[in-house]
Amino acid sequence: MDKNYKRHGSPVKLSEILESISRDRTRTNLLRKYEQRAIAFLVQRVPSRISSNMLTAIGFIGSLIVFAAFVLATFLHKYYLLLGIPGFMISWFGDSLDGRIAYYRNKPRKNYGFVLDITIDWISIIFIGGGYILYAEGIWEILGYIFVVMYGWEMIIVVMRYKITGDYSIDAGKFSPTEARILISSIMVLEVIIPGSLGWSTIILGITLFIINIFDTNKLLRTADYLDSAENEK
Repeated sequence: MDKNYKRHGSPVKLSEILESISRDRTRTNLLRKYEQRAIAFLVQRVPSRISSNMLTAIGFIGSLIVFAAFVLATFLHKYYLLLGIPGFMISWFGDSLDGRIAYYRNKPRKNYGFVLDITIDWISIIFIGGGYILYAEGIWEILGYIFVVMYGWEMIIVVMRYKITGDYSIDAGKFSPTEARILISSIMVLEVIIPGSLGWSTIILGITLFIINIFDTNKLLRTADYLDSAENEK
């Protein structure tokens, strides 16, 4: 059943809100149904004085909290890794709502938002990866670098896909930044319970991202080749 909500005092169906926040972005991730409904619920309740740029800043602050969790765990106690959980929640809140609320309010800035989103995401992953490198010891430090490289590769794929197909999707199949946040949060909790597990978990995550990137790159190359062939036949 389609629920009724209100926008600027007027009734509006949930399906209409979902449609408005889904514009200009294709989602394929595992949790998309629940995530989109959560975003639809939240965009209606964010005060009008909170702008998209402010939400982007809030999301970035969440990433800094994750970085701080690694720093505090390095110099004080590993229990501080648990700060990464609220950090990722804040990161998700800001990063997921900044662009979607602009569409909900009918004030989208497609190009500006695209540039800002990619830039902040890249800076955020550098901080998180740097935090891991600081926390890790010995050869395990290289895993933080590999994680940053793999995530950076995925971001490049997003940009190339957008250029070639015009389709802006932040998901790699069933895996998206949302699933990544949940997975990394779980890894940080596991490290508190089983010290030393962070390194092995990061190896698995790195291999997974590598396989996903290989698959997505190959798929994009085939799409690009098809488009080029079709254009040459004209």
